[in-house]
Amino acid sequence: MSYLHRAALPALGAAFLFGASTPFAKQLVGNGAGLSFPFLLAGLLYLGSGLGLTLTRLVRDRGWKAVEMPAHEWPWLMGAIAFGGVLGPLLLMVGLSHTTAATASLFLNLESVLTAVLAWMVFKEGTDRRIVLGMVSIVAGGAVLAWPAGEATASGIGPLALAGACLAWAIDNNLTRKVSASDAIFIAGSKGLVAGCVNTALAFALGASWPALPLLSTAMVIGFMGYGLSLVLFVLALRGLGTARTGAYFSTAPFVGAVISIVVFAEPTGVSFWIAAALMAAGVWLHLTEHHAHEHEHTELIHGHEHRHDEHHQHSHDFAWDGVEPHTHVHQHPRLKHRHAHFPDIHHRHSHN
Repeated sequence: MSYLHRAALPALGAAFLFGASTPFAKQLVGNGAGLSFPFLLAGLLYLGSGLGLTLTRLVRDRGWKAVEMPAHEWPWLMGAIAFGGVLGPLLLMVGLSHTTAATASLFLNLESVLTAVLAWMVFKEGTDRRIVLGMVSIVAGGAVLAWPAGEATASGIGPLALAGACLAWAIDNNLTRKVSASDAIFIAGSKGLVAGCVNTALAFALGASWPALPLLSTAMVIGFMGYGLSLVLFVLALRGLGTARTGAYFSTAPFVGAVISIVVFAEPTGVSFWIAAALMAAGVWLHLTEHHAHEHEHTELIHGHEHRHDEHHQHSHDFAWDGVEPHTHVHQHPRLKHRHAHFPDIHHRHSHN
């Protein structure tokens, strides 16, 4: 299995968990009413993510440990949390309150498009025709799957708010790539806690009250799986695939949600489902079979992540090392020029002529 295939697995896993969470979360919508409930449900989902990942980190580290993140990465993380954990969910809730669910689903396909456009145009991530065609095919599949079966209307602030939410998450995805070498559980947990606190506070400000225990616990479990663990896998995929490719794989989430809705909740299927499946399968195949190789130069870089002493990690240690690999610490990459097959991962963020 090539490096690309290994890196694609977390992206597809993230899409599976997030897509699977949607039909289960929909079952909770009928348990609340009023303007405050969408904010409360979003808050509980994100809190389940943040609290669950924080507990996971405490168990993994056997107590509280400071995060080893280079100083220059903290502004990127704060920006990602602000856009993805605060602004995005707020705009989504506004959009959902002014549009139909079908129209909202269709608009949310903009996220992967805007993510890729920003990655290519603003953050100068490398791409080629095969990747563009694959992304277009996957997004087209999502659009077919989400297209309203009947008449759907959208007017006023709703579509603008949904487009704004997609833009906020696209910025979040690109900023998160800047810190994806650091602890994925900490990154995802921080976003979940901030988004959960903001949405829950807004819900209470609008008159919400704590729901019954079964609804509370169910929402938080769904949030931990579909928002928490999914985001951890998304961050891991960013390390190996870059932003645009990870976003394209993640766009298969609506297909996963549709499959579960059909199998578990016996929702009817139609021609659009199979058209979407074919388009998404074609897009994923184009990405999985990509081969990108050329001579490139690595600039000096300082970051920290789990690694082995391979061709990109030939460094000494300023601490006692027991020789166990993989291991994690902040390390420096010297300037290096060579040629091999690669992707826009955390070590290959160079421009192309």
